[in-house]
Parts: sequence; structure tokens; C-alpha cells
Amino acid sequence: MYKNILLIVLIFCVQHLRAQDLDSLRAVHRELDSLFIYEVERKPTSTKVLHAEPLYIDLIRDLGARKGEQEWNLGLGLTDNLRYDTYQTLIEYEWAPVNRLGLEVEIPLIIIAPYKNGNDSIPSSRMESLKTAGQWSFFVSERLKTSMAVGYINEFEFSDLDNFGKSFMRGNIFNPFFVVAKRWGNNYHTLIYTGPRIEREFKSKAWHSRYDINTSFHYMISGTRNFIGVEINKTIQSSGFDAVVRPQMRVGIAPNFLIGILGGVPLNRDNQRFSMFMRLIWEPGNVKH
Repeated sequence: MYKNILLIVLIFCVQHLRAQDLDSLRAVHRELDSLFIYEVERKPTSTKVLHAEPLYIDLIRDLGARKGEQEWNLGLGLTDNLRYDTYQTLIEYEWAPVNRLGLEVEIPLIIIAPYKNGNDSIPSSRMESLKTAGQWSFFVSERLKTSMAVGYINEFEFSDLDNFGKSFMRGNIFNPFFVVAKRWGNNYHTLIYTGPRIEREFKSKAWHSRYDINTSFHYMISGTRNFIGVEINKTIQSSGFDAVVRPQMRVGIAPNFLIGILGGVPLNRDNQRFSMFMRLIWEPGNVKH
């Protein structure tokens, strides 16, 4: 009987110690989060809220960007279409000349690998466009853990490489957008990025338009900038509705170097199947945000 009582007491003590250890671990995580968020947000120059930025449709600098922040991005992607593969690469530079204003220059390149040659309906490889953009964070609230911004992207579209000597520019895309992001607690992040894309073709004088609604949800690991999450890119146009679900993760390799990896699963597979994309992110000078 005494042995049974002693065993019960020992089990109770072990369970109590485990509960204490778990509480201690949670307290450490909360402390790490608090310190990391404090380091990001509590700067005398300008108010800023820590948000997780989606990896495919990324922002023009962070929301609430501070003067002097800058970032280089190198993107590499592969899309499996029904009749050809698309290899995508881009180089992008972002910087903040003043508080809350982000600017960006990007050059994407598309390489087409058809399964069968001689099909005129398959697009040609091309240097896709010259993208210039600006983003102004007009609302930043530490109390609400919410940020809002408006911005504009202008794309000068280049002609296909096959027709590059005949015509240098193909058209222009006008893309105003609106962003709202909120952090729930210390770890959970949501963001909505939305706006129209209006294309003007120089040769035919035709206009084309669509409306994009991009939503994302991320969980940021305690005390780090690493996260896992999902981004959903939705497009409404005259031909119908398309959506691509992009599970993703971001990992910090060094204080100023991160890698983002994501996949793409289209809900409508009439033209596109699986895709993958990787983004290499370098912040010169190891500027702490």
C-alpha cells in the first residue's frame, strides 16, 4: 500500500514538474516575442508594426518603412503549364527614402520551354517588363497592431525576344493597389493586398483589365523572422475567376539574409498545374527594422 501511495506521489510530482517546465518554456517564448517585437517597433524615428510579408506578391518595402531601409531580392520560379514550362527569374531593389514611403525597381525575365515546337499559340521567351513602384503607409497603429497603405505599380512591357528588333515595347500596365495588415497577438499575421491591373497595348490600342485580391495568413516563429503560412492569389477577369493557393515558409540564414520557398496549386487547372518559387532576400548593411 505504501509503495502505491509513493508511486502516486512520484507521478504527481513528475507531472507537476513537467507542467512547470512547459509554463516556463511558454514564458520564454513570450519573452522572446516581446523582445523581438520591441526591437522592431520601438524606434524613435517612426512608428512601425511588425507584419509578415507574403512571398509571391510581396510589398514595396515593409509597411511603415523607415528611412534608410533597403532590400535586394532575387526570385527563381518554375510553372508547369499544360503545353509548356515557364521559368521565371527576377531581380528587385527596394528602398525607403523617407519614413513610410517605399520605392521599388524590378526586372522580371520569362523563359518558355515548350513540350512540342511549332505551336504558334505558345508564348515566346521575353524580358517581361520594367516595373517601378511606390507605396505609402498612411496608417500605422501599434495599439491596434494594424497598418494600411496605398501604392502604384507601373509596368512597361517589353516585346517577346523573337520580335525584339521589330518592336521594343509591347504595352503598359497600370496597377494601383491597397494593403491592410493586422497582427493577432504576437505570432499570427493576416494581410489583404488588392487592386485592378489595366493593360494598354501600344500596337492594337486595346485595353485589358482584371482585378486581383490577394490574401495571406502566417504564423511567425517566436523571437525570429521565420514564418510558415499560405498566400491565396485570386483574379477576376472577363474570362472568369482564377485562384492559386501558395503554401510558403521563410527562414533567416543570417541577420540580413533570408530565403523564402513556396509552392503553387491552382484551383482551376485548365491552363496551369503545379508551380514553385524561391525568393532570396538580402538587406545590405544589416539594417535592423
